[in-house]
Amino acid sequence: MAGLIKREDIDEVRQRTDIKEVVDGYVTLKGAGLGSFKGLCPFHDERSPSFTVRPQVGRYHCFGCGEDGDAISFVQKMDHSSFHEAVEKLAARIGYELRYEDGGTGPNREEVGKRQRLLDAHKIADEYFRAQLLTPGAAEGRNFLDGRGFDRAAAEHFGVGYAPQGWDSLLKHLRGRGFTDAELKLTGMFSEGNRGIYDRFRGRLIWPIRDIAGDTIGFGARKLYEDDQGPKYLNTPETTLYKKSQVLYGIDIAKRNIAKDRQLVVVEGYTDVMACHLAGVTTAVATCGTAFGTEHIKIARRLLSDDGSGGEVIFTFDGDAAGQKAALRAFEEDQRFVAQTYVAVEPTGADPCDLRQLKGDAAVRDLIGTRRPLFEFAIRASLRRHNLDTVEGRVAALKEAAPVVAQIRDSAIRPAYTRELAGWLGMPIEEVSRYVGAAAKRAAAGGTGSPTSASGTEHASPGGPPPAGAGSVQQSEAAAPQAAGPVFQRPDPRDPVAGMERQALEVVLQEPGVLGGGAWERFEVSYFATPAYAAVHTAIRAAGLAHAADPVAWVENIRQEVPEPLRPLVSELAVTPLPASTPEAMQRYCRDILARLFELQITRIKADKMGQLQRLDAVAFPADFQRLNRELMELEMQRRALRSDN
Repeated sequence: MAGLIKREDIDEVRQRTDIKEVVDGYVTLKGAGLGSFKGLCPFHDERSPSFTVRPQVGRYHCFGCGEDGDAISFVQKMDHSSFHEAVEKLAARIGYELRYEDGGTGPNREEVGKRQRLLDAHKIADEYFRAQLLTPGAAEGRNFLDGRGFDRAAAEHFGVGYAPQGWDSLLKHLRGRGFTDAELKLTGMFSEGNRGIYDRFRGRLIWPIRDIAGDTIGFGARKLYEDDQGPKYLNTPETTLYKKSQVLYGIDIAKRNIAKDRQLVVVEGYTDVMACHLAGVTTAVATCGTAFGTEHIKIARRLLSDDGSGGEVIFTFDGDAAGQKAALRAFEEDQRFVAQTYVAVEPTGADPCDLRQLKGDAAVRDLIGTRRPLFEFAIRASLRRHNLDTVEGRVAALKEAAPVVAQIRDSAIRPAYTRELAGWLGMPIEEVSRYVGAAAKRAAAGGTGSPTSASGTEHASPGGPPPAGAGSVQQSEAAAPQAAGPVFQRPDPRDPVAGMERQALEVVLQEPGVLGGGAWERFEVSYFATPAYAAVHTAIRAAGLAHAADPVAWVENIRQEVPEPLRPLVSELAVTPLPASTPEAMQRYCRDILARLFELQITRIKADKMGQLQRLDAVAFPADFQRLNRELMELEMQRRALRSDN
């Protein structure tokens, strides 16, 4: 069982990781001054780049939406992983072996190596299948795609490929890339017979199934030829990489929009996912040969930040009996969500792929737009099983539908559906309310009033697990609840004094080397008039110069010293591009800014002493009068020296 990662190892991973290389995997960055890079923010839609990365200090900050952090938090947010998982991923990236507290262990190195070999084999197979789709032998596969409205660009976007007809095409390819048969047996891409292993997928259209991080972990294959005796769809069997109950096809390309739009659309097939995305429903995913279950819900909750603040899960099902059964099965899992669950059923039985072909992209969007609450669908489905033209049928329907209404979490909506049910049944509202209330009491007592209440399902609540990216879940980075602290107003950018203080803090955070030669002592005693900047100044003094030689550790220590609300401000100051294009120009700029700060301090002190001098009776206190004049002269000499140095 994994233990907590040692704090010093977390710091080491943070310092050794090149944040630009990490961000480059998700965002196109361009230079924005010496040591700074900019790109379009991955956390919100924008036309002009405001997402800034400063590798020297190991941090990013978006000046548009305010998102900020280091390489660890970036991986957490982009991959929707825990703090623990993000640190382990980055450690593996740089080849750093983590240590764990309390005798705990991390991933077994041998197992990690085996897993990586499996991932490498899948990556190569993925590339091979995609290349094969362009060959003459794949004409039938291309015809299949064309017939369903998918052009070459769509196939490339979703990574669709083709498995050649033959028994060992992929086998030979992977053997040629250095994989042993023992390794290939573990991939699920091969079957085994009396003469050894052979290709599992032959003469089929191939869809790569990827995990949330974008790694290919399995494949789905569609039959193309009449003489193929296998099933219409053939998936990778369960392997150490591929667990169908934990996989959602399309999650890698949909995750960003799911998190942004707080919406997850669940469809039934690979082509349905393609059709939805191409039609503009970019939050669509599909299960892989299994019902939408508990493990899928965990993925959904992490992406939706399913914490009581909104979000919706929409299931699309065929209008036939099987589709209705699947919808009701999904309803049984509804109580695991805080997000509202809906169902979108096409009356004619057309799936999103068929609907797009027949009626175009707008019809797919309309299908999702006309979704109905899943509990309404479940209530109406229960009523359809009874003859509502008879008293006995209506009573039986009430007994079946009342527990469904009782499950509705929203206390404001439940009475409304109680009234709706009374209207659908043509029964007095008081009688229906009694049945619903009784069902709710049975459910609360663990009785049979609710199909899911007694089954041990985890009921989500606003106080439930935090969303991914909110900090460490199983790790010491998790912050304990804090008492309300001071409230800091954002400094006015038009205030020249605040502007001067901000520039000085930007220089000190990004180029702490300029604090040598007595500058640190001057900076320590400097006065900052702006409350937020004064708090950052205090934090810098508290952090000291011990870690100033390591900019990543320097900024992180200062972030830990400021009040929680000001941590984003520290990140912002640490990544703001400084106006210099060469190292020499950077040094001149930094010295000039600090000189202006120190001159401002001298001016303040001089003004204070001039006030004292004017209030002093020179005849009564001649010694004090001479001392103040001497101090004023020394301050003026310091001011002139600062100017001459710059």
